[in-house]
Amino acid sequence: MSTLYMGASEETVAKYVLFSGDPWRVEVLKKYLDNPKKVAFMREFNTYTGTYKGVEVTVTSTGIGAPSAAIAMEEMYESGMEVAVRMGTVMSMQDDMLGHFMVPIAAMRREGTSQSYVDLSYPAVADVELVNVMNETVQQMGKRYLNGLNCTMDGFYSCMHDSKFSLEWGRDMSETFEEVKKLGVTGIDMESSCILTLGRLMGVKTCILTLVTVLENLKETLKGQDRVDAEDLLCRTALEGIYNYHVKKEAGKNE
Repeated sequence: MSTLYMGASEETVAKYVLFSGDPWRVEVLKKYLDNPKKVAFMREFNTYTGTYKGVEVTVTSTGIGAPSAAIAMEEMYESGMEVAVRMGTVMSMQDDMLGHFMVPIAAMRREGTSQSYVDLSYPAVADVELVNVMNETVQQMGKRYLNGLNCTMDGFYSCMHDSKFSLEWGRDMSETFEEVKKLGVTGIDMESSCILTLGRLMGVKTCILTLVTVLENLKETLKGQDRVDAEDLLCRTALEGIYNYHVKKEAGKNE
């Protein structure tokens, strides 16, 4: 029986799952898979399963924000997921990280969805082994990585970027950025803490692989071909990371 929102099942989903925010980024991922089979494209959830260097991988999307990310985690878990990697973009609090990677070790839970599962004393922490493999993979791809702390928020235009409405209401985004920087936060996004919290609760090995495409309040952004190339690099790095993790895991079994 297929899941409610994603049309997935144990027969169509692999143990390794890559989560992309953007449904159309999944189409880029699909190009690097051998024999990709479409599972479904329902609402914001675009899903394929194929193989990468012989490893079966499911690639799917979550849309924007924690509520839909939680649905994706739930339905992939129901379908047999054992390893989850959120691959997406992140807003950096450090100006020297544009075009490079953030692989956070943990995230502040300032979104509401994970709080509907467990109270705020429960940490949103990445799987250390997965993080280490992704670090190595990023270096193999010729980029720098930062193992910092993400802060996940619900409101893009209320917390992360000026809008007509926020300016009319006198919201000062700089206060948010100054606060999180004092707390040692290196990146802000809208899904990571929810995915890490649910992954830990489910017993699913989970990590976050994000590429910096914008700096705070969008004061600088990757645009045009630079953005296209960055998204392509993100997809290749995520798939290569899954492959590297699988190889390491299999080698460990034979020791």
